[in-house]
Amino acid sequence: MNGTTQPVRYRIRPARLDDVGGIFRLLQFYSDRGILLPRPESDIYHSLRDFYVIHAQDRIIACAALLIYTKELGEVRSLAVDPEYQNLGLGYQLVNQLEEDARGIGLTKLMALTYVVDFFEKLGFRVVEMNQLPEKVWGACINCPKFQRCDEIAVLKYLI
Repeated sequence: MNGTTQPVRYRIRPARLDDVGGIFRLLQFYSDRGILLPRPESDIYHSLRDFYVIHAQDRIIACAALLIYTKELGEVRSLAVDPEYQNLGLGYQLVNQLEEDARGIGLTKLMALTYVVDFFEKLGFRVVEMNQLPEKVWGACINCPKFQRCDEIAVLKYLI
């Protein structure tokens, strides 16, 4: 032995039905703090095939979903990492997985709404005005309780 330890590797996998409760709890943690919009558990069931998770110690420690708006545009949605597991690169791994999926199905743009702009900028996203994302604004934002006072920053990455 050389006295060094290898970092723990976590595996990303598609979400399963038995993950819904863990995804819900993780998203609710951030929703309670005003960082994510609340999502009912039923919404997670409806969009379960969009989610990837990272699991450790019998719980979901990270999740993210890819939402498709048009044949060009997808969104990184519900990205969350358990506070005990932050700064391990799990968020980067999840976004990279979503980007790979987006490219694989032919999307040319990937966006997110975020409070953590520098995280996305490190992954090649750039800040854009919301009016550059009419699919998002008129497809989802219009029904959001924060629509008239949205404080999230839009970021966009071209995948071509």
